[in-house]
Amino acid sequence: MTSDSTSGEDGMPRGLRRLVRASELGVVALAALVGVAAGLVVIAMNMALQGLHELLFRIPTASHLSTTAGVPAVLLLLVPTLGGLAFGLCVRAFLRTRASPPVDPIEANALHGGRMSPGDSLIVALQTLFSSGVGASVGLEAGYTQAAAGLASWFGRVFHVRRGDLRLLVGCGAGAAIGAAFDAPLMGAFYGFELVLGTYAIPAFVPMMTATFAASLTQQLLAPPHHTPLPALNAPQLSDLPSVLLLGFFCALVGIAVMRGATLVEAGFRRSALPAWLRPAVGGLLVGALALWNPAVLSAGHGAVYHFLAADTGPTLAALLLVAKVTASSVSIGAGFRGGLFFASLLMGVMAGRVFAGGMSLILPDLVTAHAFYALIGMSALAVAVVGGPMTMTLLALEMTGNLQLTLSVLAAAGTASLATRLLFGFSFATWRFHLRGENIRGAHDVGWLRELTVATLMRREVPLIDVDTPLREARRRYPPGATAALVATANGRYAGMIAPAALFEPVEDDAPARLRPLLRHTDTTLGPTTTLREALGLFERSEADALAVTLPDGTVAGVLSEAQAVKRYSDEMRRRLSEVTGEKIG
Repeated sequence: MTSDSTSGEDGMPRGLRRLVRASELGVVALAALVGVAAGLVVIAMNMALQGLHELLFRIPTASHLSTTAGVPAVLLLLVPTLGGLAFGLCVRAFLRTRASPPVDPIEANALHGGRMSPGDSLIVALQTLFSSGVGASVGLEAGYTQAAAGLASWFGRVFHVRRGDLRLLVGCGAGAAIGAAFDAPLMGAFYGFELVLGTYAIPAFVPMMTATFAASLTQQLLAPPHHTPLPALNAPQLSDLPSVLLLGFFCALVGIAVMRGATLVEAGFRRSALPAWLRPAVGGLLVGALALWNPAVLSAGHGAVYHFLAADTGPTLAALLLVAKVTASSVSIGAGFRGGLFFASLLMGVMAGRVFAGGMSLILPDLVTAHAFYALIGMSALAVAVVGGPMTMTLLALEMTGNLQLTLSVLAAAGTASLATRLLFGFSFATWRFHLRGENIRGAHDVGWLRELTVATLMRREVPLIDVDTPLREARRRYPPGATAALVATANGRYAGMIAPAALFEPVEDDAPARLRPLLRHTDTTLGPTTTLREALGLFERSEADALAVTLPDGTVAGVLSEAQAVKRYSDEMRRRLSEVTGEKIG
């Protein structure tokens, strides 16, 4: 007999694994560990990025690339170009050894029950770090969340946690990384809820908050962040509400243009004669050319966000910077650099807010008070349009300013941007990319179990078969009323159709031949063993069948599945998923 202290194959004591698996406190403790790891990931990546910028662009120590003037023009052109060439060649070599692309946290939670590869996650983090390090206009958030969520998934699998807890830990890792990156634990928690878990789950609240606060505390203790102080903003008035809502709608339009632009640029590169490995170099050259005018287009632009929130930027310069940043980000993503649009959308939003304020000043000069007010609102609203998560971006504004009244205006604009984007476009940037790949994912909601449940796992293999040429009288003798709920007819050992058992005993006209063929139904409609539960339910609805045969490619019958059985299994699984949200224990 094996004692509880004995280690399993992975070296983890079984007693400790059982404690984490069976206890909510164990999951909370594991979430705290994930938070510390996420904080360390953010610190390490930030230090590496700063080191790359100082080494490659010769910027002063502790300064931001996106706000540093005087970088030699030759570096602005050569670093993104040669860096893009090196990146393209490395990705080319990497793809030769990989059968499938890495799974990101949203896809992992939606389709794979939170399972991620730590190795693939590390590679994505390094790709993102290198892309931003050579100046490509992409955000580090993809690297932060990928690395932290990959570690969280590995921790969960080491402790053999349940599927729901593994998804939760992935959300904790991603949320903690974002919380540490912005020194905003509340914002990080809601990033995990809205974008990685896909729901505000009550049992997930304590683990998520534990992870994000642990990550932020780790960041503050080891590498305290320093940002440009924001200007003091007056409390918004009721008269500001119409312009705030209009700004939210304007940001939604800009966000849709950004997502469409990245897709169009990518499609243009694919239609060109350029090989895939050369595209990042061309994209880097274009970004470098834009940086000759203003370095704010380079990298994630995290420092430029705080700079232009505080700086008194005119509407003309803001409009030019907005166009330049949109162009640089679209070119970077479309050319093949690795990274996200979260950080970039924040800077775009600041510029969009200032452009909007400048336009409003020309029309209604007495209505617009402080342009920084609209810059802050635009920052959150445009990020909502691109990334999603209205509460995430609202809490970012709250933790940046500490102004609750201002945050209410941000919430109004964020809600407007979210609604307008859903109605006019229907996707965030992440889900739009999934859509282009053919994945029907609208968020991180757990739909993977619908694909894992196949007809082969649900069907009844003891199938009542009857040859289609059997006389009706013999069929009645073999299958009296109540003997079976579904009857499958075959011809030469192959599927011929379904027969309703009750139809065997319906009155037959005297001159009609007593045969089974007239009773056949659904002769061309069958299920396959690999058909998913969702596809099976759709086929039942379209065919109006109570039961369908499961056939192999050669037409032989492998089993039978009833609609009632499929619906019951679907209902049972839905109840299990709901229990993860409500905390209800199912025996």
